Amino acid sequence: MEAIDYTVQDHVATVTLNRPAQRNALDETMKRELTQVVREVQADRGVRALVIAGSGGAFCAGGDIRGMQGTVLDSAGGRARMIDIHEFIGPLIQLDRPVIAAVDGAAYGAGFSLALAADFVLASPQARFCMSFMRVGLVPDCGAFYTLPRVVGAQRAKELMLSAREVGVDEALRLGIVMEVHPADVLLARAQAVAASFVHAGPAAVSMIKRAVAASGHNDLNALLEIEANAQAVAFGTPQHREAVGRFLGKQPALFQWPK
Repeated sequence: MEAIDYTVQDHVATVTLNRPAQRNALDETMKRELTQVVREVQADRGVRALVIAGSGGAFCAGGDIRGMQGTVLDSAGGRARMIDIHEFIGPLIQLDRPVIAAVDGAAYGAGFSLALAADFVLASPQARFCMSFMRVGLVPDCGAFYTLPRVVGAQRAKELMLSAREVGVDEALRLGIVMEVHPADVLLARAQAVAASFVHAGPAAVSMIKRAVAASGHNDLNALLEIEANAQAVAFGTPQHREAVGRFLGKQPALFQWPK
């Protein structure tokens, strides 16, 4: 691959955006390769979690502005350009396994949106986030209309989108955009350790938790109780549940352990 590196080790997949000279800006090649990789992860049941990181001290600077220069698109062309992004961002947000973003440096525009597609965002002290679309006369994309209000609420999402201001890591932590902050030299290792913990988790339970949380924003209590009942009925029948109960009764440590 030209624009990303993709590896799988011990059931953990790692995608590294690899255009450091362009601060890992999304170009057509990167979008195409991200689509390919997300499809591979979907198909490979041996992959139990996915990590997304950037190279060269940046996560992703957003869309490739230089690549846009001189390009004039009508509404149909602009919509077709977005469909290319939707080929990977929708499946990534809906992936039935945990996604962990390791954000070092800039996460601007679509790069911020890409980080928000993850279930957990880990960041370095150098991380900075910006919904920069208004600066170039565009609206947020890469799924941000779905993800950002769910993380920070509608009012703050509108403020971040309309102001196009930069958010440092401390504020991102307060707003719930970032879950943990770690030095840059250990950030990726920490993200991979979080991912590796899910190798011992019940895949059915992980998938159903992700789906139920996604559904919580547009369902009432009764609907969510029904989702809960159906999901628990499935979980009770899984081998992971039976093994975990056996280990508990046998006074053995649980296989699934969140890394300290």
